[in-house]
Amino acid sequence: MDGVIGVYANRDYSPYAVKRDSELTRLLSGTLHLFDDAMLHSPEQTLKGDGMPFKVYTPYKRRWLELPKPATTEVPPFHGRFSLLSDGQELIPTLSDLGFGETIDVAPAGEGEALRRLEAFMDGPVFDYKTRRDLLAGDPFLPGEDCGTSGLSPYFRFGMISPRQAYAAADRARARAETDAQRESVDTWISEVAWREFYMSVLYHFPHAYNTSFRPEYEKVAFRHAPDELRAWQEGRTGYPVVDAAMRQLQALGWMHNRARMIVASFLTKDLLIYWREGDVFFMKHLIDGDPAANNGGWQWSAGTGTDAQPYFRIFNPVSQSQKFDPDGAYIRRWVPELRDVPDPFIHEPWAMSSPPKNYPPPMVDHHVARERSLAAFKEVKS
Repeated sequence: MDGVIGVYANRDYSPYAVKRDSELTRLLSGTLHLFDDAMLHSPEQTLKGDGMPFKVYTPYKRRWLELPKPATTEVPPFHGRFSLLSDGQELIPTLSDLGFGETIDVAPAGEGEALRRLEAFMDGPVFDYKTRRDLLAGDPFLPGEDCGTSGLSPYFRFGMISPRQAYAAADRARARAETDAQRESVDTWISEVAWREFYMSVLYHFPHAYNTSFRPEYEKVAFRHAPDELRAWQEGRTGYPVVDAAMRQLQALGWMHNRARMIVASFLTKDLLIYWREGDVFFMKHLIDGDPAANNGGWQWSAGTGTDAQPYFRIFNPVSQSQKFDPDGAYIRRWVPELRDVPDPFIHEPWAMSSPPKNYPPPMVDHHVARERSLAAFKEVKS
């Protein structure tokens, strides 16, 4: 390209971006300069001793923790050295363009808001993260809500905050921790940063996993084609309150609690035995923090088709998960208004009432029967 002095950008490690940047390197004839910033450690840095990529999280994390972390750098303002190609307004899609209702509660955007949220989280909530991170009630994007998660995932996704900043803030918080439990809690949060980079590394080294199962043998599982059941799951009409609450939260906010993501993913892939890509694609259409690697890795973890050594028998019981992580039913009552008047003893399984709510569906499957069906389908492939 004539007249181009240099193009500078941060690397993106997803399969599409790798292909795109390879083509740009060819077109720009040596003037494209790429830098590592979206990850603390690029996929080439976290390799085994034999130069091969890790396929299992625990040894990956061990290697990731051993590596010295890159420092954050305070960059002074550029005072006009860069300018926008346009005001960008015509390039910004509306909520309607993206398939959301115009009343969606979108979190405030921007680097300033991301840093404010990071510091607020590290000032206190991070010290209880390990014990509170799985509690479903609470919206991290509403002021004053008591929530055990940081709500930083959209800001990571759009580059409003870097993993360098996040790790440095967590490292400072760990130094302020007053007890072993608090330090362990900070370490748990840091482990989630490592999980994020593990999935990015896996997808970089094994791009086939984006569209097919990481373990090819699981492509042979007899997954079901059940469009009506898929639609009921998408719309939050499964008859399992915690599943329906989570799917309605996704539709309303474009976000879902991580524990809830695991619950609904297990339900789709194990209870309904529907192929994981159906959920993967649906999530990417609706999540404001939809990251190709994290979403793909999370879905394959739940489906049992990913990097785990023996994953097929992990099947979440939606009732016990609900009882454990939404004990008083606050999450369910918030997102499933049909159940707001259901007494506490029945909020997780309203079908057990003598007179179940007439405007809420019964369970679309018997979990225990569905569990055996799923185990049989996966064992068939294993054998």
